[in-house]
Amino acid sequence: MRYAVFIWTKWDTDDDVSPEMFDRYAEFGRAATEAGVLVDGSALHPVSAATTVRLRDDEVLVTDGPFVESKEQLSGYYVFECVDLDDAIAWAARIPGARDGAVDIRPLLVMS
Repeated sequence: MRYAVFIWTKWDTDDDVSPEMFDRYAEFGRAATEAGVLVDGSALHPVSAATTVRLRDDEVLVTDGPFVESKEQLSGYYVFECVDLDDAIAWAARIPGARDGAVDIRPLLVMS
């Protein structure tokens, strides 16, 4: 089953990601790829680069910045191919951002 895995991180500034953290993510990516779990994934630019789009009464409203104000920001995602939710949880727990942020796992809905 495929799962979308969203990484939520508390960033105080746009420059908060250390080279050591990038190394930990690279190591995780290699392990997940070698295990055949990692389907896709990417880091995201900081929340300051976000653009929110809404459609209200047929009018497109564009706002700079994220949709929600929060202490934790969506900083990246993975798509996993796992046997079951327990397997996805085990892999999600290995994501470096789980140590000081949060990881949200959601099964992908297959539309036929």
